[in-house]
Amino acid sequence: MCETNCLRIGHPAPEFSAAAWDPRHPDKMNHQVSLKDFKGKWTLLFFYPLDFTFVCPTELIHLGELNKEFEKLNCQIVAASTDSVFSHQAWAKQDERIGKLGFPILSDMSQEVAFDYDVLHKDGIALRGAFLIDPDGILQSMTVNNLSVGRNPEELLRTLKAFQTGDLCPVNWEAGEKTLGKA
Repeated sequence: MCETNCLRIGHPAPEFSAAAWDPRHPDKMNHQVSLKDFKGKWTLLFFYPLDFTFVCPTELIHLGELNKEFEKLNCQIVAASTDSVFSHQAWAKQDERIGKLGFPILSDMSQEVAFDYDVLHKDGIALRGAFLIDPDGILQSMTVNNLSVGRNPEELLRTLKAFQTGDLCPVNWEAGEKTLGKA
């Protein structure tokens, strides 16, 4: 039996539905976003600790720069923190790079989504979790870092591409290279 919330690779990802701020619709507050919205697409659910911090914008801005690459691979990026939609909106107004991300930012003020994905820090903020969910809602990959160290968005993109081959992919595999055969 699981001692926490039983988040497991190869099993259905926890469903979520939460208010979000979406730079594609900047004036539409409390827009609801759920995992069901992306059925038939890959989803990168990307948790970060807080708006208006030092490491978080570096990750989000870099993901924003790669967003078109993820979209070409039928993958929707969804960022999430325990901040409010109003905080997300204010951050985007203060930093135009956040306002140009091209993907929604969930407001997980209830902390339920962070809890379900096992990234809820004891201080009530989210750890740096990244979850790749396939078009059928199955969790294929998860990485979690503590608060102080950001993740590499290129590695998340590489991992997505590797899963999409349907093959066995060796260490450091890159798109266009040979795979090891069928998984």
